[in-house]
Amino acid sequence: MTTELRALSAAEWDAWFGCLELAFGGVPFAPESREMCAALAEPERSVAHWDGADCVGTAGAYSFRLTVPGGAVVPAAGVTGVSVSTTHRRQGLLTSMMRRQLDDVRSWGEPLAVLLASEPEIYGRFGYGAATAEMSLRIDTSRVRLTPPPGTDGVRVRRSSPEQALDACEAVYGRLAAARPGTPLRRPGWERIPVNDPESGRHGGSPLQCVLAERDGEVTGYVTYHLRPAWDDAGPKGTVAVRDLAALDPASYAALWRFLFGVDLTSAVECHNRPADDAVLRLVSDVRRCEVRLRDGMYVRLVEVGAALEARGYRAPVDVVLDVEDAFCPWNEGRWRLTADTKGAATCRRTDDEAELALSVSSLGSAYLGGVSLTTLASAGLVRELRAGALSEAALAFSTDVQPWCPHGF
Repeated sequence: MTTELRALSAAEWDAWFGCLELAFGGVPFAPESREMCAALAEPERSVAHWDGADCVGTAGAYSFRLTVPGGAVVPAAGVTGVSVSTTHRRQGLLTSMMRRQLDDVRSWGEPLAVLLASEPEIYGRFGYGAATAEMSLRIDTSRVRLTPPPGTDGVRVRRSSPEQALDACEAVYGRLAAARPGTPLRRPGWERIPVNDPESGRHGGSPLQCVLAERDGEVTGYVTYHLRPAWDDAGPKGTVAVRDLAALDPASYAALWRFLFGVDLTSAVECHNRPADDAVLRLVSDVRRCEVRLRDGMYVRLVEVGAALEARGYRAPVDVVLDVEDAFCPWNEGRWRLTADTKGAATCRRTDDEAELALSVSSLGSAYLGGVSLTTLASAGLVRELRAGALSEAALAFSTDVQPWCPHGF
């Protein structure tokens, strides 16, 4: 078959989105969710394959600003809406869209591309590496106790509607986003994502509820959640399904968790996307009854190796020559000397010097946000040390105090 790949026009967005819906199961989005997607869409940053009048392949890229280690905010392409019609598989459509997209991202001057993969095995061949993790929990609150830190009793918790609390919650999010690598700083309109509440997304639960934490009249945290009531012969066994939880200090954080543990007629709290180093695991009496699971989160692709490595900060001084393998984006291929101190100054330039570490661009993407150690990658055979000591020096420099995390989908 012959298809045409071209940039999307605003008038073609509905057909583009319909192709995407069909590829992801054919269940239409709730009207309010579709409306939000349309409002956030950037058609000029999207491409599509067309077979005559039919859209048969889709790929988009949001304009993101991503927090990276050291606290800098870096332009990044938030890759989204990637699909190929079942009728047009194995014809190279996906590869051609990934090729076009990365060329476009480079032309836009964005050194990074990031995505959340529907299927993890797809994107490695295009240079993406799993860089963050998502933790899910289901805590048996009938058996697990919480030990809050001093000062928790001084935090007030109060109910609010998600809409009324939106500005205050977004202010908390913004302060925390600047401190955790992998977190997007939300552009106007994206603050609506956390309060979008179609009935189809509640999974039998209540409308979205919100509780705020306050200290001295200032909002210092928030949690949004659904209640899923349930009963058996022994009585109530409902679930508190947490959607978002964030706080600016340990006492406010613990106060919100204590509230969740005490919701009437429930015996479980569940969360499906928390950072891998979430402090709640240090507050509970029995982590084994929290049903902790980890899965891959955000994937990172260095579109411009030099610019990307210069944009982030480093935990320790480093001077290392990296031999980067990148067949899909050959402008990255070859040796780069990365030199950085702890004051925020980093340079990454082409060099003819002997390589000291060798790795693929996907492995570099995994390590970029500090959540995956270069040492771990070396243990898996994905990084080769060519100069004794280079691995430990680089691994320390790339590491971070907190685990990177992307708190919402895109």
